[in-house]
Amino acid sequence: MTIRVLLADDQALLRSAFRVLVDSEPDMEVVGEASDGAEAVRLAKEERADVVLMDIRMPGTDGLAATRMISADPELAQVRVVILTTFEVDDYVVQSLRAGASGFLGKGAEPDELLNAIRVAAGGDALLSPSATKGLIARFLAQSDDPDGDDDTDTARSERLGTLTGREREVLVHVAAGLSNDEIAERLEVSPLTVKTHVNRAMAKLGARDRAQLVVFAYESGLVRPRVE
Repeated sequence: MTIRVLLADDQALLRSAFRVLVDSEPDMEVVGEASDGAEAVRLAKEERADVVLMDIRMPGTDGLAATRMISADPELAQVRVVILTTFEVDDYVVQSLRAGASGFLGKGAEPDELLNAIRVAAGGDALLSPSATKGLIARFLAQSDDPDGDDDTDTARSERLGTLTGREREVLVHVAAGLSNDEIAERLEVSPLTVKTHVNRAMAKLGARDRAQLVVFAYESGLVRPRVE
């Protein structure tokens, strides 16, 4: 099946370069180009995109707002957003993950990394570029948390966490550590299919679109604590 890719970046030159790269692959095609977030949301729906490569900083509706709109639209539930940014770990990236992005990649990534990112996101997995480690994400999630946060939100997270079985929690901890299903299966001495079942059940119970949102939930709920280096 061909992966339908939408490019959203206000720089035409970058879009052209990404188009040439994506269209060179037999399993993917560019179905549209957008120069701002509002256009990206419209084209994602019109062109039935599978993956949107989204720049964060665009005029008008930026990539963060566009990601929120895509995540909130039931008609776009299958669309995966990969954030493209010059600065791989900053508050915008954290907000994008919370808004529903499947992950992010630096604009300086190698061509193979970008193509792999599209395939990973299309498969529903969390995408964290090699230089954006889980430790950095954890630290930024912790820094952006408000110590005097909303008690109702914390209670809601605790209640949702309470719906998970012990095994589902255990799997969630490993997902937050960046492990694949195969790696988790090896550690727990179960089959990858069993792990996948636990991951899918956790996603359904927590209302997560994909593994990236599972990672965010694991840290925000306190199930996993950022390690201080």
